[in-house]
Amino acid sequence: MNSVVANLFSSQTISPASFPVILLSMVLALLAGVFIAWIYRRNYRGVMYSNNFALTLIMMTLITCPVVMCIRESIQLSMGMVGALSIVRFRTAVKDPLDTAYMFWALTMGILLGAGQFFLTACAVVGIGLLLTLIVHIQSKGTNSFLLVVRMGEEAERATNQLVNGLKLQQLKSKTVTAAGVEATYEVRVDKPDALLNKLRNIPGVHDATLVSYQGEAV
Repeated sequence: MNSVVANLFSSQTISPASFPVILLSMVLALLAGVFIAWIYRRNYRGVMYSNNFALTLIMMTLITCPVVMCIRESIQLSMGMVGALSIVRFRTAVKDPLDTAYMFWALTMGILLGAGQFFLTACAVVGIGLLLTLIVHIQSKGTNSFLLVVRMGEEAERATNQLVNGLKLQQLKSKTVTAAGVEATYEVRVDKPDALLNKLRNIPGVHDATLVSYQGEAV
């Protein structure tokens, strides 16, 4: 019985002596995943922030790390893993293309840590984080995109359209006509949202106007 147990442990590619390395790799994977999630939260410019997606980034880094540690010294395991993953289908739609980059970033950090490339991981996670922050900061300067929702009476529709059409960039997204009046939704880009709301408030017949931060395709 003891010989069977010994053979089982001797056949493993990861020995008990490597447990400190495994623990260090997992701790670093957790820290890298938390850092990636923090960068995602800090640079998020959409309307609905998802805590589940941020948690997914952490879990992707943690899960990838031990998988790579397991297969890095075994061709048989690596080929079996590739075959198993090839039949897995992920049907969750990614709304923002940039989210895909964050997922690949998390996977790459897990792969590097699983391969024992600690220095390369540190350089990559810090460098990519700084680069993403810089790019988002540069893109966020200037005019901002908003969804403008206006509820008004029919008598105020013409004046409202004239005001919105005077903006540098605008597009009508939806319009609903009911017995209570008209509700119109526009995508607009303005650098002074408060001034726009004040002008809309001064139009007779406008019941209320709402601006929602919006990140969508360029119009």
